[in-house]
Amino acid sequence: MNSAKSILTQKIKTKAQQMGFSFCGISKAEFLEDEAPRLEDWLKNNRHGKMQYMENYFDKRLNPTLLVEGSKSVISLMYNYFPKQTQREDTFKISKYAYGEDYHHVIKEKLKELAEFIVSETGDANFRIFTDSAPVLDRAWAKKSGLGWIGKNAMLINPKKGSFFFLAEIILDVEFDYDSPIKDYCGTCSACIDVCPTDAILPNKVIDGSKCISYFTIELKDEILPSEVKGKFNDWIFGCDICQDICPWNRFSKPTDELLFSPNPKLLNYSKKEWTELSSEIFNEIFKKSAVKRTKFEGLKRNIKFLK
Repeated sequence: MNSAKSILTQKIKTKAQQMGFSFCGISKAEFLEDEAPRLEDWLKNNRHGKMQYMENYFDKRLNPTLLVEGSKSVISLMYNYFPKQTQREDTFKISKYAYGEDYHHVIKEKLKELAEFIVSETGDANFRIFTDSAPVLDRAWAKKSGLGWIGKNAMLINPKKGSFFFLAEIILDVEFDYDSPIKDYCGTCSACIDVCPTDAILPNKVIDGSKCISYFTIELKDEILPSEVKGKFNDWIFGCDICQDICPWNRFSKPTDELLFSPNPKLLNYSKKEWTELSSEIFNEIFKKSAVKRTKFEGLKRNIKFLK
């Protein structure tokens, strides 16, 4: 006979699936022992570039009980964003995750609903929801809960559906049945390392964030981009999907059913000339609710100018 804990665990996973999450795994909320030296080394070697915020909350990034008092579990969730259509080939490129509405808002609403469902099932639960907006190591928790393995490009790869997913968590003080990590299937493949134009992918699944195209086009706020990376962006003006596009596991990617992630048709069809002539009004129209607003109109124009 199934225990109450097992029944609750299955109810949560079923509800998550009904809400559109592709995968749901649960792990015990505890100190991430393996991640501590890796994070310390990454920061010590300035792999975070000018992302000073990565130096903050070191302890909280590794210990969920410091984020939610008395927490016992971390529910990890994956939400597919792989688009039905992509941009035309001969144009400046936007990372696929930013095609539609900002995922922070879309997924946060779903997390709230799932958390409320858990409260209704348990009678009470102290929780916090996270989607890339707090000091939580999303990929480490997703790996721990068996949703995939960390690839050589440091992305979480699911063996059935690839890596084009948003990751999210609910940390809470409820016990569940816990999942286990799965095998790493990268093997000897080095496609992502070989293809990276800025050599940002290092051995041992380490990304030098200060060399990543996504860092330069989104995080770096300098008025002028460094001359040493001139000619290396492969037409990317916001983010970069090179290491995901080349990954053999992404042949299993299936288009998302989430209508809120559907792109503005202009985004898909704009030519390089049209991007170059982009006005602030058109920018606001195309990216009204998009994550691209993070780089602002001036930032996107800076990136486009750098590629010319």
